[in-house]
Amino acid sequence: PFPPPAFVGMALPPLCGILAAIGVAGDDAANRPRITRLAKRIRHRGPDWSTTENVMPGTFLCHERMAVVNPDNGRVVNGVKQPTGEQPMWSHTRRYSWIHNGEIYNHQALEEKYDIQAPSGSDSEVIGFLYEKLGPAFVKELDGMYAFVVVDREEGTTFAARDHMGIIPMYMARGKDGSVYFGSEMKIFAGDDQIESYEEFPPGYQFTRLADGTEKMERWYEPRWITDRDYVPTEEVDYTKVREAFIDAVVSHMMVDVNHGVLLSGGLDSSLVTAVAVKHGMKASNRKWHNEKLHSFSVGIEGAPDLLAARKVAEFLGTDHHEFTFTAQEALDALPDVVYHIESFEQVRASVPMFLLSRKIKGFGVKMVLSGEGADEMFGGYLYFHEAPNAEEFHRECVR
Repeated sequence: PFPPPAFVGMALPPLCGILAAIGVAGDDAANRPRITRLAKRIRHRGPDWSTTENVMPGTFLCHERMAVVNPDNGRVVNGVKQPTGEQPMWSHTRRYSWIHNGEIYNHQALEEKYDIQAPSGSDSEVIGFLYEKLGPAFVKELDGMYAFVVVDREEGTTFAARDHMGIIPMYMARGKDGSVYFGSEMKIFAGDDQIESYEEFPPGYQFTRLADGTEKMERWYEPRWITDRDYVPTEEVDYTKVREAFIDAVVSHMMVDVNHGVLLSGGLDSSLVTAVAVKHGMKASNRKWHNEKLHSFSVGIEGAPDLLAARKVAEFLGTDHHEFTFTAQEALDALPDVVYHIESFEQVRASVPMFLLSRKIKGFGVKMVLSGEGADEMFGGYLYFHEAPNAEEFHRECVR
C-alpha cells in the first residue's frame, strides 16, 4: 500500500528556515522573545545555527540554518576569522539586510557581471547586493530555487520574492497591528494570538511594502505559457537541447560544500540523474566536496521491484549504494509526523517513504541529495496523459 515514490528530476530543496516580521508594534525588546519562539517552530529546518536580529525598529529577520554552501567551520587564518554564510546578511554599508532560503546557481556569474564583492562566497550574498544595484528587477536574472526577504533600512522598504515554480516554500501572514510576516512554514503562524491571517506566498511573484504601508504584489515570472491560456507550443522538440539542458541542470545543482548523494529508485528519471552526476559531476565548478564514490539511496517495502532495479543501476554506475526498507505499519506510524511537516494531506503516499528515507540519510551524515520532481508533469509521463484528446488539452494539463 505504500510503494516508494518515483524519484524523478533534479534536486531536493535545501531545508533552511526563514522568518521575517515587519512593522511589529510595541517595544522591540519585549517583542523579541515572541519572534524567537515563532522562529523556533521551524528549527527542524536549520539544525546548524539559529539567528534572530532586530535589524531596525519593529523589524526582525530570523534564520534557521542548514549549511550546505560555505558552512561556518570557525576557521581562523592569520588571526582573522574567515567570512561565513551566516544570515541575516548585510550590505557593505549596512543599509540592506536580507534572509534567504534556497540556492542561487548562477551567483558566481552574476557577481562577475555586476562586479559584486561577496565576502564569504555564499550564494545568498548576491541577492542583497543585486537589489542594492538593480532594485526589484534583479529577480528575473536569478537561476535557482529561492524565497527571500530584503529590508532597506534607509527607506524603510521591504522586498520579498519566491522562485518561479514555488520549489522553496514561503507563506505570508498579517498581524493584528498591521504588521506583515514571511515564513517558511505555516506552523510559524498557527495559533499565535497576534496573527490575524496567513496564506501561501504565490510562486513567481514579488512583493514590495513601502515605509508608509503601501504594498504591491506582482508577478515577475511571465512566460507566454502562463500568461496566455490559449497558447499551445508548436516548435518541434530538439532532443539535443533537452539533453544538454538536463545535464547542465544536474551539474549546476551539485553546488555543495558538504557530504551529498542521490536518491535512486531504478526508474528512468532517477537513473538518468545518477548517471549524469557520476559522469559529469566533476565538472561542477561550485562543488567543493568530492566523495570517493557518489552515495545513492533507495527505500521501499521489502522485495519491492524498485529496490532491485536500483541495485542494478547502482552496480552499473559504480555508486556507493545504500538500501533501506520499512513495513506498512512503520509507514502508518509515520503519517502524523509526515502531515505535520508537509502541512497537507496531499502527496502523503509519496511523502511517507521520502520522510523515512530522509531520516536514514540524515543519520548517515549526508546533508544534500539530488532527486527529482516534475518530470512526469513536464513531459506528460503519467499514464492518464495518454488519454489526452488533443495537443491543446495535453499542454493545458502539463501546465496545470
